[in-house]
Amino acid sequence: MAMVDLTRRTRSAALAASAALSSRTLFAALAGPTLFAALVWPLVADAGTAIHFTLDGKIDGPAAPFFLAIDKGYFKAEGLDVSIDAATGGPLEAIGRLATDVYEMGVADINFLIKFRDGNPGTPIKALFIVFDKPPYAIIARKSRGIVAPKDLTGKNLGAPSADPAFAAWPIFAKVNGIDAAKVAIENVGLPVREPMLAAGEVDAITGSSFTAYVDLKERGVPPEDLVVLLMADYGVELYGDAIMASPKFAQEKPEAARAFLRAYVKALQDTVRDPARAVDAVLRRNDAAKKKSNLNGCAWRSATISSPRR
Repeated sequence: MAMVDLTRRTRSAALAASAALSSRTLFAALAGPTLFAALVWPLVADAGTAIHFTLDGKIDGPAAPFFLAIDKGYFKAEGLDVSIDAATGGPLEAIGRLATDVYEMGVADINFLIKFRDGNPGTPIKALFIVFDKPPYAIIARKSRGIVAPKDLTGKNLGAPSADPAFAAWPIFAKVNGIDAAKVAIENVGLPVREPMLAAGEVDAITGSSFTAYVDLKERGVPPEDLVVLLMADYGVELYGDAIMASPKFAQEKPEAARAFLRAYVKALQDTVRDPARAVDAVLRRNDAAKKKSNLNGCAWRSATISSPRR
C-alpha cells in the first residue's frame, strides 16, 4: 500500500482522498483479519530509528495513544526510538517544526496544513493518517445569556482567540447557519483567559474545543445546565480534524519508519478505545497538573470520532 500525501491537492480533493486512510476506516479494520491487508506494509523500520514527534498543544487526553505506544513498547517493537514534545503555539507551531525538519513527525489540524501548503507549495509536508473524522470545534455559550441555537449569537459577544482553530472555522459556521457575522461582536481574547471570561460573564460565548472548554467551565463553577455546546460538525461544518504528518525530508528518506509509526499508533489507539482510563494514565504520568476526569473526556472524544460514521 503506497503512502498517500493527503494535502497535495485542493481542500475538497484532499479531504476526499483522506477518507481512504481515515481513522474510522482503519479502526473498523482492526476488528477483523483484514487489519494487515489494510494497514501493515511489508517494510519495517531500521532498528533504533529516531523520531522526534511534536504535538500541536499541551500533553492531554487526545495525546494518550501516542504515549501509550511508548509505554507498551509498540514503537520499540517496530524499531523506533520515539520522543514526544508539546507545542505551546498550537497547530502552526507544530507544522513549522515539521516544515524545518526539526521534527520528523507530528500531529496537527489538517485544515491548518492545507492552508500552509497553499502558501508554501515548496514545503510538501505530508499528512499520512486522519486522527479525527471531525474536529472538536465548538461554540460554547451560556443559556442564561439567551443562547441555545446558532442564530441566537446575533447581537452577542463572542470571545475568540485569533490562534484558535475553532475560530478559524467561524466564518463557515456563520455562513451555513445563516448568521450575519457583522452582527456578532468578536472579542479577541487570549487562550488562557477564554474560559475564565465566559465563566465571569464578560462574554456571552466563546470558540473552543467542545470537551476541554466544557469541563473547564464546569470546574470553574458554571452550572452544567447553563452551558450549551454547539459542536460545529453538528451544524454543517464538515471538516476533518487532526492528522499525523511527516516532514518532507523524513517522508522521502524513511517512508518505512513512518509506516512503522502508524502501525504502532493504531495498536495503541485500539487499546485506548478499549480502556480509556488506562490510556489516560500514560498522560498523567507526564503531566502532573492534568486531571483524570478532564482527560478522559479527551479520550472519549477520540473514541467517538473513530467509531461514529460521518453523516
